[in-house]
Amino acid sequence: MKSLAGKVAVVTGGGGGLGRAMGERFAAQGMKVVLADVQAPLLQATVEECRAKGLEISGHVTDVTNQESVDALRDFTVSTYGAVHVLCNNAGIGAGAEGRMWEHELNDWKWAIAVNVMGVIHGINSFVPAMLAHGEEAHIVNTSSGNGGVSPLSGTPQYAATKAAVVTASECLYAQLQEVESSIGVSVLFPGPNMLRTGLFESWRSRTDEFAKQRPRKTPYTTVEQLEIQMKAAGHAIAYTAVEEVAEMVVDGILHNQFWMMPDSERGDNSMRLRYESMKSRSNPTYLRQVPG
Repeated sequence: MKSLAGKVAVVTGGGGGLGRAMGERFAAQGMKVVLADVQAPLLQATVEECRAKGLEISGHVTDVTNQESVDALRDFTVSTYGAVHVLCNNAGIGAGAEGRMWEHELNDWKWAIAVNVMGVIHGINSFVPAMLAHGEEAHIVNTSSGNGGVSPLSGTPQYAATKAAVVTASECLYAQLQEVESSIGVSVLFPGPNMLRTGLFESWRSRTDEFAKQRPRKTPYTTVEQLEIQMKAAGHAIAYTAVEEVAEMVVDGILHNQFWMMPDSERGDNSMRLRYESMKSRSNPTYLRQVPG
């Protein structure tokens, strides 16, 4: 896309964290923005705060696990602003499963797949036909992660597996839109290069009854503070990347039609190299870790 001014953007998972940062950055570029989130009170507060800053941002409560709910988001956006030019399939959760993966509840898997994978698919199904119909320049950004999208952290199988799926789905979408000579760009986003302070560690707050845990937890959910302790114990330095910095990378990537929205990172490049070398040599993995770093 040559310019974002006057265009319309939709961001799922927009109630806070990275989604909110992207929405605010789009609005600062002169876009009309619709933020979508399953948590109604959080979304309402965010929209009110953004409007108080003079940003043209609306909100629509959306459950990305439900195709009809995402269709309603599309219909609201088109009826309000006339079209959609940028879609960020950003909603995501960490399942927070306990124990080894063979001990995890099936609902941990179902929830992660429903949000992290089907949320992206529902967005594609709802918005791509509308983008093709209006024929203007458009762009889709699917949020993945270095955890899974590059190589997995062994203690987070649901998150890693679903974020790997987002990369593959994005590659297929990119290829198919190229085949039909559309004016829709596609990107896969790897937020970073360091950890982000977002609501990912509080995903349990948005867990719906449909995917509720079937047995009580034995331990509290992991917090970002506990992860910091684990990283220190493993000898890894702790650093954070501001969500605003990632949002700026997204805007730049859209304007330059960049598929891989991946920040420069020696650690990330090393992870890619180690996985590639393992596959190329047909040797067993030695690159798998339990915590970031």
